[in-house]
Amino acid sequence: MKVVATNIGQAVEIEWQGAKEMSGLYKYPVDEPIYLGKEDVVKDQVMDRKYHGGEEKACYLYSADHYNWWKERYPEADWELGFFGENITVEGIDESTIRIGDIFQLGDAVVQVTQPRQPCYKLGIRANNQQIVSDFWDSPYPGVYVRVVKEGAVQKGDEMVLLETVSDNMTLAEVFVLFTRERGNVERLREAVAIPEMAASCRKDLSKRLAYAEQNS
Repeated sequence: MKVVATNIGQAVEIEWQGAKEMSGLYKYPVDEPIYLGKEDVVKDQVMDRKYHGGEEKACYLYSADHYNWWKERYPEADWELGFFGENITVEGIDESTIRIGDIFQLGDAVVQVTQPRQPCYKLGIRANNQQIVSDFWDSPYPGVYVRVVKEGAVQKGDEMVLLETVSDNMTLAEVFVLFTRERGNVERLREAVAIPEMAASCRKDLSKRLAYAEQNS
């Protein structure tokens, strides 16, 4: 897997349901390396810290390979790399094989996979089409949130190399479907919330789904 773009975002004013707010989703490629800190990418603006940033979601990665799939569905969108709000666009990411807890060398940094992305209306605003949010949930391409085990710089051309895998843990794709078509699967939900390397916010959301599924099973 190879880094094809490093992306930084500045705060942009958006409007949703008549209210204005600031968003850091609008990220664009930069020529220089970016630095992965423990809670953020340096110089990248994160506005909604309830859902982004922090130790367990310090950086978001998305696969360059998925872009063509989206371009066919939304040809009118501005498909510059960084569109999905990812700080790092990587060639070769496959969410069906990457597991929660997997550790990678990424440039000078070392990162650990914590959860798939859970999209919201802001992606629809960037695409100028809210249907993309539903399509993202239905897609097999959620991208990768990571915690930073070792801080360091990442630049275009760097390799993303697997250092350690947790073979018993679920993959990103397996966790992601628990929010949609597998949301009633009690056994798999129990397995997911028990993963120690899972981001706490994602575990909380899955635990709510588990409680509901248990009550209705």
